[in-house]
Amino acid sequence: MSWVSIAVLSAIVLGAVNIIDSHLLSKRMPGLLAFMLPVAILHLVYSGILCALFPLPEGTGIWPIMVTIASGVLRTAAVIIMLYSLKSEEVSRVIPITYTYPIFVAIMAAPLLGESLYFLEWLAVIMVVAGAVIVSLKQSSSGSTIWQGKLLLFLSTASLLFALANIASKYALQYISFWNMFWISAFSMSAIFLAASARPHIFRQLIAIKPRGSVAGLLALDETLASIGIVLMFWALEMGPVSLVATIASSQPMFVVIFAFALSRILPMFLEWHPGRGMLVLRLVATVMIVGGIAIIYLT
Repeated sequence: MSWVSIAVLSAIVLGAVNIIDSHLLSKRMPGLLAFMLPVAILHLVYSGILCALFPLPEGTGIWPIMVTIASGVLRTAAVIIMLYSLKSEEVSRVIPITYTYPIFVAIMAAPLLGESLYFLEWLAVIMVVAGAVIVSLKQSSSGSTIWQGKLLLFLSTASLLFALANIASKYALQYISFWNMFWISAFSMSAIFLAASARPHIFRQLIAIKPRGSVAGLLALDETLASIGIVLMFWALEMGPVSLVATIASSQPMFVVIFAFALSRILPMFLEWHPGRGMLVLRLVATVMIVGGIAIIYLT
């Protein structure tokens, strides 16, 4: 498989994960910490298995390992912000704003890497920012449109953290494999999630969940898919340029909107998504603007 097809497959899988995350956080789990605890345990198991199967290459220095850990911490912080937002916001609004992170890569490339932006690339910056503003619009109960500035700034922070994490990951992948990258990142995330959520009252909340079997099964499916999607992303990142892999990854919001639209018709109880025809058109236009703008940056 080429890195392009691997990156596209990763975006599709992680788009499905975003949908399941939204369902679990908004309908099944008593809170964010109660969601984070089983996620931490599952990823601790996955990372332990992969650590045994794919040990670090001989002679790996301490610096690549430290950069990998930093990448995992940055990515975990971004994921926490995204999950917190999914608890109260529609997935079709949260994901497009979060996945504007390639724009930060382009902006940081000038001072850090000596790259410069051309006219079309600055036009793309405007397109992405405008798309993020449009997608943050929300319709009130009276039918008026409200701009959620706090949400935009909050999720833009997550986007910046994702950008920094990807830059760090690309550096570390010169020294370690994508399998190593995954299990080190998973260990980092599990440690942070456990430190935040391993509390007696959280365990009691999880035990009280009903029906516990179906929720546990859905959680296991969700985190298995998440692990597959992340491994695919690291694999593509190892093989291809970080800018282009990030561009393809930013197509994830399109799959989220497609999945959300399909589920709203097939299983309306699974996901609360009733944007109305006008807001649906705006969301689709905004998503196309975001993805199109990011594509211009790298394709030019």
